[in-house]
Amino acid sequence: MGNITFIKDFVISGFPGLQPQYYGIVSAVLFFVYVCTLMGNAVFITLFVLSKSLQKPVYYCIVNLAVCDVLFSTTALPKIISRYWFKDGSISFLGCFLQMFFVHYFGSVTSRLLSVMAIDRYAAICLPLRYHSIMMDRNVFILIFGSWILGLVGPLMIIIRAYPLPYCAGNTIVHCYCDHVSITTLACADREEYGYPAFVNAMVVLLGSLSIIVFSYCAIIVSVLRISSAQGRLKTLSTCSPQLIIIALFFLPRCFNYLSSNINIKFSTDLRLVIIMMYSLLPPMINPFIYCLRTDEVRKVLVARLQRTKIGVKSRRP
Repeated sequence: MGNITFIKDFVISGFPGLQPQYYGIVSAVLFFVYVCTLMGNAVFITLFVLSKSLQKPVYYCIVNLAVCDVLFSTTALPKIISRYWFKDGSISFLGCFLQMFFVHYFGSVTSRLLSVMAIDRYAAICLPLRYHSIMMDRNVFILIFGSWILGLVGPLMIIIRAYPLPYCAGNTIVHCYCDHVSITTLACADREEYGYPAFVNAMVVLLGSLSIIVFSYCAIIVSVLRISSAQGRLKTLSTCSPQLIIIALFFLPRCFNYLSSNINIKFSTDLRLVIIMMYSLLPPMINPFIYCLRTDEVRKVLVARLQRTKIGVKSRRP
């Protein structure tokens, strides 16, 4: 141990195979994704706050998801944008672990919020007469608050176990942000002892939420098939389509990534990072457009606000 030099800070490398002449393009794309994420989610949060018609259980879930998306993107994107824009990929030891904590925390909260949204749709379609008694404001607040609190458990566990490890295997993180795998790979200790509990935690969070979602939507499909008219079935399913799109964007790529790594499907490092960045950053950017364009109630509120703003601008003209 006498010759070991311990790490004081890390360097985020981003995509290792990316040529310097493309740094500007990549940073511009990432900055565009970040701005779209902030603006899109800000629009929905503003509509929710200003419109009493949107202050319903399902929209309580969605506005929390929007907040979580903004916080996740703000945690993950600024440093990698700085890496390519200003060629500054350094991050302090503590800063890297804080980023790792929030990356895993917001991912865990999002997973649980999506399961709460599935429960809401299950109650609305399968138990319509009891919906308002089941999904009353108090119950929804408990479920949402529980999602934020339970989300702390896994990230705190892996941080507490990983932080004290001796890090001496270089300080370059081959990723676009700090996460558990990329950090503990640099530890001069047996990683399996620390990696396996983190993997189990990820599977419990991911598959636990996914099992609730699958059960809810299987029950919904059974209920929809009992509806006599085709038009009624389509109308009922259309109320679920925004949530299904959001759920698919979040879970399917993650399941593919975990399964591929465990059945020895090999990708290049750059392709693996592209896949991770796509499933991490595209849903927070795309979700607000799904809320606003695929949900009739939100679309009507948005159009009404835009028309009111347009009329107000015209009335102020001389």
